[in-house]
Amino acid sequence: MFSQPSLSRIGIVSILMAAVVPMAVGDLTFPAASPQTTIKQQVGLTHFELTYSRPSVKDREIFGGLQAWGEVWRTGANAATNLSFDSQITFGGRPVEAGTYALFTIPGQAAWTVILNRVTDQWGATRYDADEDAVRVEVPVRPAGDLVETLRIGFDALRDESADLVITWENAAVRVPITVDVRSQLQPEIEAAMSSGAKQPDYIYFQAAAFYFDHAIDLDRAAAWIDLALDQNPRAFWMLHLKAKIHASLGNAEVAIAAAEASTAQAVAQEGPSSGYKVMNDALLASLR
Repeated sequence: MFSQPSLSRIGIVSILMAAVVPMAVGDLTFPAASPQTTIKQQVGLTHFELTYSRPSVKDREIFGGLQAWGEVWRTGANAATNLSFDSQITFGGRPVEAGTYALFTIPGQAAWTVILNRVTDQWGATRYDADEDAVRVEVPVRPAGDLVETLRIGFDALRDESADLVITWENAAVRVPITVDVRSQLQPEIEAAMSSGAKQPDYIYFQAAAFYFDHAIDLDRAAAWIDLALDQNPRAFWMLHLKAKIHASLGNAEVAIAAAEASTAQAVAQEGPSSGYKVMNDALLASLR
């Protein structure tokens, strides 16, 4: 326990900073009470960065106790939690321009309001101004299951064009759906590469075919590109599997069956009889016969 003279020597600013980063006093370094972390996550072609401090329950009642229902929470400890992304997204179905935002929440017993606020450089919620909100969304709160001792914020359910921002602490969990527009970003680049006249490596043809298949864009072109990929790498069982799926969608059952059977043969030869591609090809063949 520090005496009053010790507090005076250290200074109030140093005490506050100890909550954020380890504090050095002479030859001693003290741990942060709520350590800060940074998470970087790519969703589609959009890069996200999340920085927040992680408090722990420490035998306290958090929601409805330390954090009152219906009041703005910094969604972490110390400085406001910051979320940045480098292209426009939808956040809980609402469009938000690229940038860096402070993440605030208003916890409720049935639902939370999740807020992206334009003022990022603030300590906690002491200077929170609703007029600076870029977006507010309401999402249901669900039981977290077992006690979550230390606050967790992160990304889950990752897909090419979507993810969930998940906030979990104590006995509560909320998810905010996020979407990004991969198609408008990537399709023009694919078209430019394929119309350039230059021969592409096999993996470019494969990825282009897979993107068009996954997004239901011109499957005839996808079929042509997967053939160009296989011309360079005819034993690629993953490419043969994609060819089977494309032609199954086009209604070309005979071509799809032949490609699936070839994919299985190569997968078993290269990976063994337990290859996951054999399982996927078996399921596809069952749907075609």
